[in-house]
Amino acid sequence: MPTVNSAFAYCDQLVRDFEQVIARPVRSESSVYYTGIDLGTAYIVLAVLDENYRPVAGAYRFAHVVKDGMVVDYIGAMRIVKELKQELEEKLGRELLYAAAALPPGTFALDSGAIKHVVQGAGFEITKLLDEPTAANAVLQIRDGAIVDIGGGTTGIAILRDGEVIYVADEPTGGTHFSLVVAGAYKLSFEEAELYKRDARNHRELMPVLRPVVEKVSSIINRHVREYPVQEIYLVGGTCCLAGIETIIAKQTNLPTYKPQNPMFVTPLGIALNCTQEIL
Repeated sequence: MPTVNSAFAYCDQLVRDFEQVIARPVRSESSVYYTGIDLGTAYIVLAVLDENYRPVAGAYRFAHVVKDGMVVDYIGAMRIVKELKQELEEKLGRELLYAAAALPPGTFALDSGAIKHVVQGAGFEITKLLDEPTAANAVLQIRDGAIVDIGGGTTGIAILRDGEVIYVADEPTGGTHFSLVVAGAYKLSFEEAELYKRDARNHRELMPVLRPVVEKVSSIINRHVREYPVQEIYLVGGTCCLAGIETIIAKQTNLPTYKPQNPMFVTPLGIALNCTQEIL
């Protein structure tokens, strides 16, 4: 099955630009800045775009403030977002006012208030809350297929038809479960397993160990897409950085499965692309 797609040209260029400004922020003459805040189970990511929605700065931090897609440490989440906001403001020499955020699909009724208060408590005016796969599609620009966001705690699925989301789902299996398997197999602490898993040099060795978890994710995808005429799967989320994950999912689902060059930053950039100056 193929693992690359020319449709990712815009996505991959945007991510490359973002990776560059994380290291070297751009002090532009922009009249406004738009921030996307991705509160993940493993990482909190802030992506900042200028008035023309081009990346100018970004930052991320490993954190345990979200579990299974839900905020479990409200004060910790607010503190980290506030610290990252201040860090980026110092680098840009400008105040960041507007931000958008996202949630796993199907969790709006349970957690939208908490996410909103985290963003506001960090000093932003929140302008939009959307589900994570929809945010990712602002970058992927997929018309038809399934976007699968495998994050730290959950796997979110959005099925698109003619560019519109017609179905969303979210289940609690993600990178945390991968790390637990690594910890058990190698007799490591959870934190040590996280670091070991994130090192791309270990991915070939880890794949046989992690294959059962990848197959479980594949079964989740199968269960949610079987009632729809899905022809292709598109992977995003930090857990998809695992080399070879797309090959196993393609084999298990019998569907062409693609992922961009760095799937970790697709969703936060999509969130930022949805930010406006209209207060929520």
